[in-house]
Amino acid sequence: MTEDGAVPQEKNIERPSREEAEKAVRTLLAWTGDDPDREGLIDTPKRVVKAYEEWFSGYNEDPVQYLSRTFEDVQGYDDIVMLRDIDVESHCEHHIAPFMGKAYVAYMPTKAVVGISKLARVVEIYAKRMQTQETMTSQICNAIEESLAPAGVAIMIDAKHMCMTTRGVHHPNVSTVTTQFTGVFKTDKDLRDRFLRLCER
Repeated sequence: MTEDGAVPQEKNIERPSREEAEKAVRTLLAWTGDDPDREGLIDTPKRVVKAYEEWFSGYNEDPVQYLSRTFEDVQGYDDIVMLRDIDVESHCEHHIAPFMGKAYVAYMPTKAVVGISKLARVVEIYAKRMQTQETMTSQICNAIEESLAPAGVAIMIDAKHMCMTTRGVHHPNVSTVTTQFTGVFKTDKDLRDRFLRLCER
């Protein structure tokens, strides 16, 4: 993947057909020891493939495109722009198990701002791909940096991972927090602390 999380254009990934994907699901069902042809499972391969289309739709979208339309008339506004409590529903690349939580995104605009819904959309696009929470945090930050050239970006994601709660160590109440700071959020401790306090409200 490139720095912003896109699949490199020079690497052509041969995408299997829907029928091949459904057959793979049937194989996994049989591997568990169950009968893929029993009534409750007969349509499961179709349902799983359809669910994968939704869960991983972020591969078909370019997050930078959503940040390309900016607005320069901000009437002298010169403070941070922040979105709190953005829902995160993603899947880790290690077990394809869900992780869910909240994202907090802020940037310090220079000349222009972007529609606030576009920031939430960028989070959603990266969430609908397989990756680690650490990678996703960095990808969101890089996309905002690349598109808006702000004075700084601050990202925090707080999520619970099903690969930790339903398997392995089985700790259901543990959440993972990742952060990324650039520009003024990295150099100005007071500004960074202000962002973190706003995340707690």
